[in-house]
Amino acid sequence: MKISRRQFLALTAAGLAGAPPLALAAAPAAGDAADASAALPSAAAAASAAAPASQASAPSLADLADPPVWPGAEWERIDPDKLGWSPDDLDDVHAYAASIGTASLLIVQHGRVVDSFGEIAARREINSVRKSLLSALIGIAVAEGKIDLDATLGSLGIDDRPPALSETEKQATVRELLQARSGVYHPALYETAAEKRLRPARGSHAPGSFWYYNNWDFNVLGTIYEHAVGASIFDSFAQRIATPIGMQDYRARDGRYVRGADSIHPAYPLHMSARDLARFGLLYLRRGQWRQRAIVPAAWVAESTTGVSPTRGGDAEYAWLWWAGLPDSGAAGLKLPPGAFWAEGHGGQYLIVDPLNDMVVVHQTVAGRTRVSAPAMGRLMGLIHDAAGIGAPMV
Repeated sequence: MKISRRQFLALTAAGLAGAPPLALAAAPAAGDAADASAALPSAAAAASAAAPASQASAPSLADLADPPVWPGAEWERIDPDKLGWSPDDLDDVHAYAASIGTASLLIVQHGRVVDSFGEIAARREINSVRKSLLSALIGIAVAEGKIDLDATLGSLGIDDRPPALSETEKQATVRELLQARSGVYHPALYETAAEKRLRPARGSHAPGSFWYYNNWDFNVLGTIYEHAVGASIFDSFAQRIATPIGMQDYRARDGRYVRGADSIHPAYPLHMSARDLARFGLLYLRRGQWRQRAIVPAAWVAESTTGVSPTRGGDAEYAWLWWAGLPDSGAAGLKLPPGAFWAEGHGGQYLIVDPLNDMVVVHQTVAGRTRVSAPAMGRLMGLIHDAAGIGAPMV
């Protein structure tokens, strides 16, 4: 049976007992991506609409582990042979990873480390993967009533250096910033040369009507979050996520702020090890729950990883600070099946979550030294699938 990604996430999210309910229904988007940005139901409502009652408790592979395996102070490793992985094909994975400049690669399936390459304890610059970490923190703050997704920039007192925001730009909402659809094209910190070159003209698109990968949106979300909770992103992540899930290497001082003349809203890059990123990926694979504790609301996990805006030539969708494959076909370029979603950073930083195969993959390079392209990452994922005996990424 073929199911869409939205149905898959709705079904699995609905199965998590005790998840705090969230009012996350998204406002319809206008313009060129209106169909992809149509209103999303809450996770519980989506589950009811996605399948008949007899299917409402359909398990994912993660649900089939009895009981589910969680890492302790250290990750537990398993002999790949026991899970049907091919050692010879894993040798091919290692050889290709070495050839493209991979610094760290970690593969987790069913809660255990299947394979690794490089130094997985090294804290490395994760670039834009940080945005998905912020999405999790914002989801917690929304559940606690500290952030209103429909609050506008104007109501929150958000502005920037001259030329200041127009009254139209100030109508953009927190939700639209999360989706990179604010319509505010003010210069931003930590932009790449390509992002600066491609940035639309100010006032060219109304809030909510157009998708553009916009560092201004992402940086302002950091400002909004810190004002809402009264703490830094880095301290909050340590307290609310890193410590509860047992991250081994992360420290709040591993983050820093990038400030400059272009904007008053700083960027917030940080370093993280592959083995710590894998714990965050497992947290999302398990729908925000760690052992018996709900860390991130399950409804937020489902909603925020469901694509909103088609991008990359129709091969992927942008969600809420996450990337997602297409509902029925996954992401062909990265060779990911339906249901998969990922965080991605400049230079080849990836955190891939694949619920269909109960798998998390972390890939890191050394920032500024090597760059792994999306096609190269897709080839690496294809080799990983070959080693796992997964086959074509389809359902």
